[in-house]
Amino acid sequence: MDSTLRAGYAKEPLLRSVGFSPRTSRFETWAKAHVTFIPGITMPRHSTPFALAATILCSLATVTFAVESGPKVTGFEPAATDWPWWRGPSNNGIAAANQNPPITWSETENVIWKTPIAGRGHSSATVVGDQVFVTTAEEDKELLAVISLDRKTGQVRWRTDVHKGGMDKKGNKKTSQASSTVACDGKHLYVNFLNHGSVMTTALDLQGKQVWQTKVAPFATHQGFGSSPALFGSLVYVTADSKSGGAVAALSRDKGEIVWQQLRPEKANYASPIVLRVAGKDQLLVSGCDLASGFHPLTGDKFWEIEGATTECVTTMVTDGERVFVSGGYPRKHVQAIAADGSGKTAWQNNVQVYVPSMIAHDGFLYATQDGGVASCWKSDTGEEMWKERLGGTFSGSLTLVVDKLYTTNENGTTFVFRANPKQFEKLGENKIAGEAFATPTICGSQVFLRVAEIKDGARQEMVYCLGKK
Repeated sequence: MDSTLRAGYAKEPLLRSVGFSPRTSRFETWAKAHVTFIPGITMPRHSTPFALAATILCSLATVTFAVESGPKVTGFEPAATDWPWWRGPSNNGIAAANQNPPITWSETENVIWKTPIAGRGHSSATVVGDQVFVTTAEEDKELLAVISLDRKTGQVRWRTDVHKGGMDKKGNKKTSQASSTVACDGKHLYVNFLNHGSVMTTALDLQGKQVWQTKVAPFATHQGFGSSPALFGSLVYVTADSKSGGAVAALSRDKGEIVWQQLRPEKANYASPIVLRVAGKDQLLVSGCDLASGFHPLTGDKFWEIEGATTECVTTMVTDGERVFVSGGYPRKHVQAIAADGSGKTAWQNNVQVYVPSMIAHDGFLYATQDGGVASCWKSDTGEEMWKERLGGTFSGSLTLVVDKLYTTNENGTTFVFRANPKQFEKLGENKIAGEAFATPTICGSQVFLRVAEIKDGARQEMVYCLGKK
């Protein structure tokens, strides 16, 4: 008997204690359910169940077989004052508790600092440690860049031009060439840009030096590109959906190598991938292309996939732990609740247009801001409408929740603050900074980071605001 098999026999009592008998043909099912959800663990390929079990057990000094705390990024634990990627530290648009950001401001009131940014971009601010990261595109110079601002002062610490030339200037009038929000794992930054007809993912260190760059997939522009990267375990996830075909891909964070990919239909779509814990396991969720899909985040295997959602989606999925919620705007306007246990059952759906702004699931209720300026609240299990209220304006930015307060900004730069209260709509604040706003408010450390394009005397100037109580 070789040493690996001997190790397997030696560990058999431990295997049995977590529900596995090596003498069963169902080992692969057991292993996927109990082991591969651990971030950073890749299933070995051995010829026998004992050898496979031994490799797993011997490679881990200690292991927790049921990860209940939600999606984790290997080697990084966000601070309570961080907002490290799109949709925030919990991947759901919900900010850390125990903070008290302002609910009123103006161009001068409660402004800690504001910094002008060259070019144009719709990405939200990413905040890790003492740095704030945003992307921008200077179309006249064909530059696609990442900028680091000092969190205390707003001064530019560094700028890296990730791409020079090869800019895709197609798309609708609202789009920008820098709509992807940066993801940060405390060591590297990860960002997506469309360049030379392909979606490119780039890793930078915290000083702005390029670490690697990977071509994910060709991309045929319809209305634009804006998918943000997601992190889980040791991987970074990217979606590149377009009419030329595309892929959802997992890249290694350290080298940018493609670990797995799933090809996608030849259809235009704009949704970002997200990893959420739903139906008892971590799932990589992607909507659009007339599909709603849940993937094993480490292997790319499909847990489930249904003909659902619609062709073009922008919103990122959210969950109440049992159902995932998708929404889209073309050709069908809808909000849809899907059981994520593999059954493919639709719990409920309606014909409300929540095309661009992502929703919030909280305490058994689903909150949304419709593109047309109406806020809504539904019961997450039944879809029963609790209330709806017209805010005004057109919305592209998503909802952000802090404790029991929801923040959302319309395209005219007005931010509404209202209570996450299913019983009634309760407005707490309405604050305007004149100009344009397409980014989502980032809220961490009792501060609001807001990206607005001020327009004065016909001149357009992008600004990043840090708002807080002085």
